[in-house]
Amino acid sequence: MREEENKRSSQSKVKSIMKKRWFLPAVYIFSAAVLLTGILVYQASDNEFTQDPSENKQNITSENNEPSIEVNNSLETFTIPMSEAESAVIKKEFYDVDGDTKQQEASLVVYNNTYQPNTGIDYAMKDGKGFDVTASMSGKVKSVQEDALLGNLVVVEHDKGIETHYSSIKDIKVKEGDNLKQGETFAKGGTSAINEEAGTHVHFEVRKDNVAVNPLEYLDKPISSLKAEKKEADTKAKDSADQEKEETTENQDDAGNETSEDSNENQESNPNQEPGNE
Repeated sequence: MREEENKRSSQSKVKSIMKKRWFLPAVYIFSAAVLLTGILVYQASDNEFTQDPSENKQNITSENNEPSIEVNNSLETFTIPMSEAESAVIKKEFYDVDGDTKQQEASLVVYNNTYQPNTGIDYAMKDGKGFDVTASMSGKVKSVQEDALLGNLVVVEHDKGIETHYSSIKDIKVKEGDNLKQGETFAKGGTSAINEEAGTHVHFEVRKDNVAVNPLEYLDKPISSLKAEKKEADTKAKDSADQEKEETTENQDDAGNETSEDSNENQESNPNQEPGNE
């Protein structure tokens, strides 16, 4: 009986509360607060979820920019620096110190009655018309020079100590610090005072440690072939220097031994002579 009375009493209290004026507004406010809290929590979690991938993507992109350039550069091979390479002809070849006399004579440049060895390859079109000059390999523009004698000059750096030089060009479209992709047009073939007989052409050089090498030996070859040769040359130079140093040391030792022997012989021949007296 008491349980039933307590139950009825509880129900009557609930009904009494529900009949009060403030009950429904309180319920609405509470429900709105719960709903608003749920929305805010959802938005916060959603923003956190969408923000992280974008940040990761940005980090990945920025971190991969430089390595991708290096990878592309390592996979490329040196190419003829002309947009229509299939129609290119060589006006003057590289002067090879180990070449035969005929080849060397043909590779000399005559200017002001003086002969100079050609340090690159002079390319032109078969029909002698103008053409676009393109980057032989991807790299960064190291310098741009206006030079009437050479016909302007653009130097592109590809690796430490490895560069390509383009002269006898006009309508240059790049400046120092620009990045060039392989095959990208950056100038047009021009003329130069030092080699007027070549007409409209481009003078192309490949250099390592500022020493010109024969571009024909590296066409269709990757930059690693030039780096490997550079490393081999450095090793030979080091070995040669070490050998020369050893020979110098040996000669000094031999000279010291001969001096000591001569001194001993003099003392034996003059046993009564006091040291320091002639």
